[in-house]
Amino acid sequence: MADFSLDWAYAHGGAAARGMLRATPEDFVVEEDLGFAPDGQGEHVLVQVQKRGANTEWVARQLARFAGVRPMDVSYAGLKDRHALTTQWFSVHLPGRAEPDWSGFACDEYRVLAAGRHTRKLRRGALAGNRFVIRLHALAGDTGVLAARLAQIRERGVPNYFGEQRFGHEGGNLARAAELFAGRRREHDRAKRGMYLSAARSYLFNTVLSHRVVQGTWDQALAGECLVLDGSASFFRAEAIDGKLQQRLVQWDIHPSGPLWGRGAPPCGSALNAMEADLLAPHEAFRKGLEQAGMEQERRPLRLAARDMAWELSGDTLTVSFVLDAGSYATAVLREAVDTTTQPSP
Repeated sequence: MADFSLDWAYAHGGAAARGMLRATPEDFVVEEDLGFAPDGQGEHVLVQVQKRGANTEWVARQLARFAGVRPMDVSYAGLKDRHALTTQWFSVHLPGRAEPDWSGFACDEYRVLAAGRHTRKLRRGALAGNRFVIRLHALAGDTGVLAARLAQIRERGVPNYFGEQRFGHEGGNLARAAELFAGRRREHDRAKRGMYLSAARSYLFNTVLSHRVVQGTWDQALAGECLVLDGSASFFRAEAIDGKLQQRLVQWDIHPSGPLWGRGAPPCGSALNAMEADLLAPHEAFRKGLEQAGMEQERRPLRLAARDMAWELSGDTLTVSFVLDAGSYATAVLREAVDTTTQPSP
């Protein structure tokens, strides 16, 4: 297996404590926020499900079987952690059909909390964000330093790294992407192929972001920066950073960005494009592979706000809560404060 380093730079000096994560699913609570409610009519039914110790795709298949529809008729906005207690929405396509009794969709792993008709199916990424409540046990370290670190994170945010789960166990998804691009692997499963492409793209992004963290510019705008609008995939190039743009940056209205690699000319200023090209030169196989796979140049914010962040320290237990934008990782927040060991329960 190829050696892919996942040792990304820290923005706030490294973890201030050690602790155990996911001793039980209830220690990692995620609540999805779609940003809208079912509109009460239409061919689709939005079903809010609470799941425990189960992955999203498996629950979707169980939901399709219960509703008597094809698996492709059930969709969701985002994947949620398996080793967690999570609440998320699914859409079930039921044109001209009565709904089943959703209360019957229940077992130790899942139950329905709410349901309502809606005019459109849920699509990937179509959510406002996720609220996390995370409890860490067996905490070891200076609690004063830890509290100061958490305050730093609340004030400045953290680097918006893709989490290690994106890359697979020991970077396995990256190794498979390399094999795919080199022609040594054929993958007919679209979901798996997409997972390998996403891993390669995420690795290139994290490589650039880690350099900007070392450089001290992960939360600053440089000349020629592609600035991403908060809560949007839209961006614009700023040849110079004036006072107005700096104020918008301070207010979290815009963010510096890094590349989600794909076809087309890099969109930022020449100096930034050259810097990113130099950083990614050792990964030409990933860049060319993504381009040949039809991915297009996009941008992702370099920084991540942990909104509404709060925490409580009680003995050797830390409970921390925050809201993250869609597509961001709670582990990117936690790693800046606590070096975690993981012990998932059955």
